[in-house]
Amino acid sequence: MSENVENVPPFRNHRAGFVSIIGKPNVGKSTLMNVLVGEKMSIITSKAQTTRHRIMGILNGKHEDIPFQLVYSDTPGVVKPAYKLHDSMMTFVKGSLEDADVVLFVTEVGEKAANHEVLPLLERTASPVILVLNKIDLSSDEEVKRKMAEWEELIQPAAIVPISALHNANIQTLFDAVITRLPFHPPYFEEDELTDKPERFFASEIVREKIFLNYRQEIPYSSEVVITEFKERDDMIVIRAEILVERKSQKGIIIGEKGEMLKKIGMQAREDMEAFFGKKVFLEQYVKVEPEWRSNERKLRQFGYEE
Repeated sequence: MSENVENVPPFRNHRAGFVSIIGKPNVGKSTLMNVLVGEKMSIITSKAQTTRHRIMGILNGKHEDIPFQLVYSDTPGVVKPAYKLHDSMMTFVKGSLEDADVVLFVTEVGEKAANHEVLPLLERTASPVILVLNKIDLSSDEEVKRKMAEWEELIQPAAIVPISALHNANIQTLFDAVITRLPFHPPYFEEDELTDKPERFFASEIVREKIFLNYRQEIPYSSEVVITEFKERDDMIVIRAEILVERKSQKGIIIGEKGEMLKKIGMQAREDMEAFFGKKVFLEQYVKVEPEWRSNERKLRQFGYEE
């Protein structure tokens, strides 16, 4: 029996693996993830720390006649923790590196390479690191070349690919760099699966995106969205969302005068949900004060901030 096992040829007719996308906040990780998967999996705003969870996006296809399954992980931006929430976010980043078969380290031309916050994390992985230099549309060719040379000297990555995720520039080159480094392995997920997250998660993320887009200062960072009801009927989905904030004054700002702001984000969120789920959505929103939830370990576990 053992002799037969030893003689089994290695799996050579399918590639599959985990690709971790890491970097500092606001370098375009979520935009890149959505482009690579071809679906909007991660919410995108101009504010830092929009992504709080590890979000997997699954892509199946063929490359040079060999089927593949790429499991991309969008991760929170690397920050120095100020709350237990940030500690949990960094746990997601570290967990994705431990699983990774390939690491996409996303940076941009304007970032300093020396003493970069991500460098200590890269030491945790033996997997190939592809440096993705994003937002090249905002820099000259000379600036891009200088930055590529700087990174090459500093970390000697497996590859450096300059891209513009926003404008789809060099995405095919990046894809080729990833797929050729993916191991031969059976698929990890069923072919029709797009993500490891449930529908409730995406409903909460859509509401949270609208909060980030419509409010300033501390409000987006102090808020969390919990879906307390998600019922799918034949003709519609009924969703009840609780928006949690840390202070009573923040609750008033979220609601707005005569409830206008809450109504506005509800309308925006419902439109996106209907596009995402492909069905009519009835959305109810409530605002609740949950003092210091960002530093409460029990609450963070309850809200899914654990690997």
